[in-house]
Amino acid sequence: MLNRSLFRLATFVTTAAALTLTASAYERRFGYSYETNTMPKGGLEIENWGTWKHTGVPGESHLNTFQFRHELEYGITDRLQLGVYLFDWQYNGRDEEHHHARWEHSGAELIYQLSNPNTSWLGSAVYLETLVGENSFELEGKLLLQKNLGKDFRAVANLILEAEWEGEEFSRYDEAEGEFAYTLGVSYDLNKHFSVGAEFLHELPMPEWQTNRDPWHMFVGPNASLRFGKFFATATALFQVTNHEGEPDVQVRLITGFDF
Repeated sequence: MLNRSLFRLATFVTTAAALTLTASAYERRFGYSYETNTMPKGGLEIENWGTWKHTGVPGESHLNTFQFRHELEYGITDRLQLGVYLFDWQYNGRDEEHHHARWEHSGAELIYQLSNPNTSWLGSAVYLETLVGENSFELEGKLLLQKNLGKDFRAVANLILEAEWEGEEFSRYDEAEGEFAYTLGVSYDLNKHFSVGAEFLHELPMPEWQTNRDPWHMFVGPNASLRFGKFFATATALFQVTNHEGEPDVQVRLITGFDF
């Protein structure tokens, strides 16, 4: 079982990395956290995301979920960035007989930089995202914070509030839930091409907007970022530290991108 999971992870990483061949001046150093920098005015970039989640199911075979996102980002101004999710899709595989792929949703995001971390004591930005699926609608807001210590060390924090509505018909949603989360991340540039660091993710699901229904989920793990010319690739591996059934034991995200 372990060898099979490792093989699937290797296949996932190879596939996601192959989706981009050269990449971006606007590099990302974190997989689950956003920095406060935005694309320059007129800048255009494509990003491809891949996330592998491995979940242990008591009494059953383990569940492997692969999620993919293909996104175009455009700098409307030097401070305002638009992102368009062309489509998000996922593949679920419990074993050879139980697996399927499906489209999840499409959507868009806006990021507005309030202060630049390179010129201000603290960088900050606001983030708004909307997603539309076959039977769902989501809104997500974030406050992004970033502190640069010298030219090589970065620390970030994201405060996140998410709302989701679901229903059998697009125009009629009868289920609502929310989630509050925050992320923390640090990254150190070993040289101009390579960075290493760590990230922390803390989630509080709120079914029907009730905070006492589900427990907190916490994940922590390392990240690494590679930059070469216009290319960047960032990978983060998070491990669950709260031991809650039904949540991923480990999740790995790879982001690659390039600009035009």
